Amino acid sequence: MRDGLSITTKQSSVHTIRNVTSALRYFQLKFRMYCSNVILVTHFRIAEAADLLGVSDDTIRRWVHDGILSASRDAAGRQVVRGDELAARAQAVAAGATDDGGVRTSARNRFVGLVTRVEIEGLMAQVELQCGPFRVVSLMSAEAARDLRLEVGDRGVAVVKATTVIIETHRRES
Repeated sequence: MRDGLSITTKQSSVHTIRNVTSALRYFQLKFRMYCSNVILVTHFRIAEAADLLGVSDDTIRRWVHDGILSASRDAAGRQVVRGDELAARAQAVAAGATDDGGVRTSARNRFVGLVTRVEIEGLMAQVELQCGPFRVVSLMSAEAARDLRLEVGDRGVAVVKATTVIIETHRRES
């Protein structure tokens, strides 16, 4: 055929489409028909998942082996985990790491971690905590840092109370 596009479907029927607009309408109709119940879910490779949760690749693989996370293969044959399952696991891990120490607070943004650096100079101090994959830095008075008696290796909780939180994400291809 010279002036159209021939399409053979699984049912072996041949459809001839005369122009681009007709082709677009045809594919949109077929897409809606075959994909009306499809829910798109973000998937992450094992290394990406480990990086997001602040654990090793082996930990993610163990969770998959133990049935805590389910895995599938992507188009390239790499093992991937579902983003929604990963988010639920991150929340479960975070809930297990809370350290309220009997203190009541209205703040919900609490990051449990290890003190990695305490630098007191003059009237100010800089304290760094490693909270999973995140480094949290706090600037405080030197007096407050001395009162807390912070040392490298101590367990600490960073409590963040902010008026603005900005979320960034990668764009998805439509």
